[in-house]
Amino acid sequence: MQHQKHLFDLSENITYLNGAYMSPQLKSVTEVGLKSVIRKARPNEILPEDFFNQVEILKQRFATLIDAPDYRNTVSIPSVSYGIANAANNIPLTKGDEIILVDEQFPSNVYIWKEVAKKKEAIIKVIRPPKQFENRAVLWNQKILDAITSKTVVVSMCHVHWADGTLFNLKAIREKTRSVNAMLVIDGTQSIGALPFSIKELQPDALVCGGYKWMLGPYSTGMAYYSDAFNDGTPIEHSWMNRYNSQDFSRLTQYEERYQEKATRYAVGEASNFVLTPMLIRAIEQLIEWTPIEIQTYCKKISIDSVQKLRELGCLIENDHHRAHHLIGVYFSKHMNIDNIKIRLKQENIIVSYRGNAMRISPNVYNSEDDFERLISCFE
Repeated sequence: MQHQKHLFDLSENITYLNGAYMSPQLKSVTEVGLKSVIRKARPNEILPEDFFNQVEILKQRFATLIDAPDYRNTVSIPSVSYGIANAANNIPLTKGDEIILVDEQFPSNVYIWKEVAKKKEAIIKVIRPPKQFENRAVLWNQKILDAITSKTVVVSMCHVHWADGTLFNLKAIREKTRSVNAMLVIDGTQSIGALPFSIKELQPDALVCGGYKWMLGPYSTGMAYYSDAFNDGTPIEHSWMNRYNSQDFSRLTQYEERYQEKATRYAVGEASNFVLTPMLIRAIEQLIEWTPIEIQTYCKKISIDSVQKLRELGCLIENDHHRAHHLIGVYFSKHMNIDNIKIRLKQENIIVSYRGNAMRISPNVYNSEDDFERLISCFE
């Protein structure tokens, strides 16, 4: 893969290493959005079938991206909190059952679990990383595996940690949860689109993704996958579109108890979204063309030398085999003047994030080795 900055609406005077905060927009996605806004000005051209056909295309494209066998297990959502809530509210919990979370997850994958735990008198176990940095990811993964017992009902976690890019061994975790009949819910917001993920291989019970980061879509969009284990659940919202035979507008007042097939019941109301849905379709189609494995390989290629230089300067960065290459957590050594580094980065228009105790560098295909060299110069 080659440098792709020309396909994005990014200013030439900035070095944007902050895709984990929000992706820049593909020019092609912007073009689709503008056409879609203009289309809404002519509502007579929006037909009843248009409420459904673009949604079906979006589900099919997302299923391809995540290697899901059946696109009917996927739905449109407006946010991660919405998607996680649909899963959490349909997992049977009783007093004393355990919910396992990872330390310092994004709040959208925490608050709902606190609520359901309080209602059901369940117990939340937060698995924290080891204090020492050496073998940190390996030991953290082992702590998660050790925490899964016969009392565990659900593990809800990310694929890569949103603050520092720690890579979690979902395959081993899925095997352990299956051995104790526990469910696995994944927040893929910081991985889907930039890191390979296969529903066929991992078989999670749910996968929830915000669309405006690594899926390169617009804000207030997202996608979710719910396995057949959720086929008879109760959604948090009761949209008319999600009911059986809703395509027949002449029969909408003949209220239906039945839902559309599989996961469709969990889709957000007004999922048609005549502006945002086509934009997200175009974004995912571009990702399918590039492929997440190629994106991950490209991010590794442009960052690997600079990551080693940061280590030589005294920074702590997770072992290359146990972290993502599109989301890099840099922990500063004690001798570094962090405030001065932040000032230098701002002066040079180099944009990164700070999450917890880490500086988060998150490149994508619009970045190059030159961007990382400019970053390193601010440390040296």
